[in-house]
Amino acid sequence: MDLDWKDLAAKVIGLGAPALGQALGGPLGGAAGKILAEALGADAQPAAVNDALSKTDPVASAVAASAARQAEAQWLAALADVARVQVTQVAETMRAEAASSDPLQRWWRPLYALELTLFECPGFAVALFHAVWTGEPQVVNGLVNLSALIMAYMAARFGVLGVYVSGRSRERRAAAGQDGGVIGGLVKALVRKK
Repeated sequence: MDLDWKDLAAKVIGLGAPALGQALGGPLGGAAGKILAEALGADAQPAAVNDALSKTDPVASAVAASAARQAEAQWLAALADVARVQVTQVAETMRAEAASSDPLQRWWRPLYALELTLFECPGFAVALFHAVWTGEPQVVNGLVNLSALIMAYMAARFGVLGVYVSGRSRERRAAAGQDGGVIGGLVKALVRKK
């Protein structure tokens, strides 16, 4: 019988290493299995690890449970290291984008605001006033039927514009060294209460 790492998941969970057992049953089972095999002193093969975990001697069984928990601690530490590296890389990317002098990065949001306020809103207003002025019933009925959709569309567009305005203001304060983030806000609030 060929064993796979996921075949060992329930046994490892039963030994008190649930995170490692779940990892064995998932796409990273091979990596988790290698850590478990090293902790058990076995070959990095599911059959060899199963043999090491299946010993019936009480002392060997206790050693296997301890090794499984040790392997789980190593697995969780490895996951934490990966997460730390990912967060660091995302933060570096965000800082690079914020400091970028790329014209597209700088101008897409102002162009979005100009297009919305100079073309779309006046275009809808002109279409509505023209329909009311000429009194064409099909056009007026069509605009009335579409009013909820148009309102939702405009709300979404202006919502994006609002997020841009507040975010850009925050970016400029941060670039000028005036924004202390969440911690700075808490400190300012506490200082004001005194």
